[in-house]
Amino acid sequence: MPGNSQRRGAIRKSRKGPTVGSGGNRRRSLEGKGPTPKAEERPNHKAYKAAQRAARDAGQGGQAGRSGGRTGQGGQGGRGGHGGHGGGRKRPTSEIVAGRNSVLEALRAEIPAATLYVASRIDSDDRVREALKIAGDRGIAQLETPRAELDRLTDGAVHQGLALQVPPYDYVDPRDLVDPQTPGIPLVVALDGITDPRNLGAIIRSVAAFGGHGVVVPERRSVAMTAAAWKTSAGAAARIPVARCTNLTRTLEDYRKQGYFVIGLDMDGDVELPALELAGEPLVVVVGSEGKGLSRLVRETCDQIVSIPMSSAVESLNAGLATGVTLYEIARQRSEAGVRR
Repeated sequence: MPGNSQRRGAIRKSRKGPTVGSGGNRRRSLEGKGPTPKAEERPNHKAYKAAQRAARDAGQGGQAGRSGGRTGQGGQGGRGGHGGHGGGRKRPTSEIVAGRNSVLEALRAEIPAATLYVASRIDSDDRVREALKIAGDRGIAQLETPRAELDRLTDGAVHQGLALQVPPYDYVDPRDLVDPQTPGIPLVVALDGITDPRNLGAIIRSVAAFGGHGVVVPERRSVAMTAAAWKTSAGAAARIPVARCTNLTRTLEDYRKQGYFVIGLDMDGDVELPALELAGEPLVVVVGSEGKGLSRLVRETCDQIVSIPMSSAVESLNAGLATGVTLYEIARQRSEAGVRR
């Protein structure tokens, strides 16, 4: 035999037997996953982050320009130089609502939403189908997202394949609530030490129901406008502005300079609510936390401390209920005074 055919190993002998199948992986890898989302719609893309920053900067710049153009403010060009309202403010961040029930309830409550994230190859049910329909009807972007990415977006929460991105709330400046063109006697509610977003939502709902003009919350150690607050407000948050201040005491002092009377709610008040004589005046009603009540400096800033008379069977009302009762009594007294006039 010619060549090296006599050398051991020169001729490779192999028998190709049956091979293990791919299990459909190759076929599935060729299947399409739909159109690629735009760069501005992909959370991990730099274009998405740039678009978010541009939107936030545009909103903050517009508010700063409006507040800087007012007369009588010492020529301040933004929020930070007047009464401690805005200096050193952190950039707002989006909130992620996770879970099929939570996402569906948020969509039903018409909470503002930017993006609905849907897990790839999600096991659809009635909740998923309704969520997708509502999002489609409202023009909310829908992104198919790998489950690993959903885990990261929701910080490991049980998302069940659905997550909803709620954009940062657009707070107004406390001075924006002082508007001589607003009909009715001015009425503002300020929160001192309240941290439960459901209380904030209930208070916003009461403010809308009884003719109030806005709510003020401090930046630190206080509740913020979250998805839970939006939901509890039952849509009232779309009509009642919420302002954020750096220092609540200074903000209350500024309101007093504008002609407002400041009353604080406390169980050890100087005046019981039915005997309130300031109902017909421009008012700021300050509500403290259920446990600690009003802070010392805020209490000293108030013109009156008002208590709600209750039977001995109940020690106190939570902040949402106390605010609702107080605003109803103020609205009732104002209505009677209008009838008498």
